[in-house]
Amino acid sequence: MREGEKDPGLYDFRPWRDRAKIEWPDGKSVAVWVSPNLEYYEIDPPANPQRKSWPKPHPDIVPYGHRDYANRIGHWRMAEVMEKHGFKGSVSLSVALCQHHPDVVAHANGLDWEFFSHGIYNTRYSYGMDEAQERAIIEDSIRTVRDATGQTIKGWLAPALTHTPRTLDLIAEYGMSYTCDLYHDDQPGPVHVKQGRLISMPYSIEVNDHYGFFVYNMSPREYADTLIRQYERLAAEGERSGTVMCIPLHSYLIGQPHRIGPFEEVLKHIAADGRAWITRSGDIADHFLANDYYDQAAADAARYAEPQA
Repeated sequence: MREGEKDPGLYDFRPWRDRAKIEWPDGKSVAVWVSPNLEYYEIDPPANPQRKSWPKPHPDIVPYGHRDYANRIGHWRMAEVMEKHGFKGSVSLSVALCQHHPDVVAHANGLDWEFFSHGIYNTRYSYGMDEAQERAIIEDSIRTVRDATGQTIKGWLAPALTHTPRTLDLIAEYGMSYTCDLYHDDQPGPVHVKQGRLISMPYSIEVNDHYGFFVYNMSPREYADTLIRQYERLAAEGERSGTVMCIPLHSYLIGQPHRIGPFEEVLKHIAADGRAWITRSGDIADHFLANDYYDQAAADAARYAEPQA
């Protein structure tokens, strides 16, 4: 490492070509999980000095109303096609939704979907939080989800993907087993934290529908084709060592009438293919930890560690 450059040390280097094999249940080559973001956006949130919640002055009704479509219409349409083809959601939850729209949360819970935390609101960011504030957010998330669903959250995706230097240490301290906030791999792997065992769960920016439609300007069919190509490659490579495909969704996007049909074709394709372990993120984390893959990954990394001075 060059002088003056500092690696944050969140995880170790492990090249894909030389890893211990991960095996998924029933000989499947790729673990596929769908992550609906069930979110709540405030129309006039408190200002964060480091990032604006809305690009225009508040209240900005256009983006608020667009996102509110999710909880009124989009969620139900998306959930219908997921259930039709055997996909259980792993919900990235703005936990305030438990109070604002409890029917949405109860519906997902009744379908046996998993919940993990996406913070309280997606319009409030971790930037600038002190440790007490961040602990309060984590404790609130655990308590609110448990009270609303009976589930104890296992994972974390930071609100609007915002963090502090202590976020990963804190969620591990509170007993969570995985983070979705590291977008660096197609397999789970160990994350360095002060206590406990935390793994990085593959969560894709590249095939997130927000990026597909807002950033890459894809048509619904182009996005569906992208998902199928992502699946086919990961399923083939997973024969060598099990891979993970995450499909992150926002139902105000994918749940639109003109987009849901091509997306349903993707689900039909994956379900019929036979190589996919169609599952939830927490089940992937449990399998990875229960079968010593955490230790095997750490041993792989140790072979590539830089020599100590």
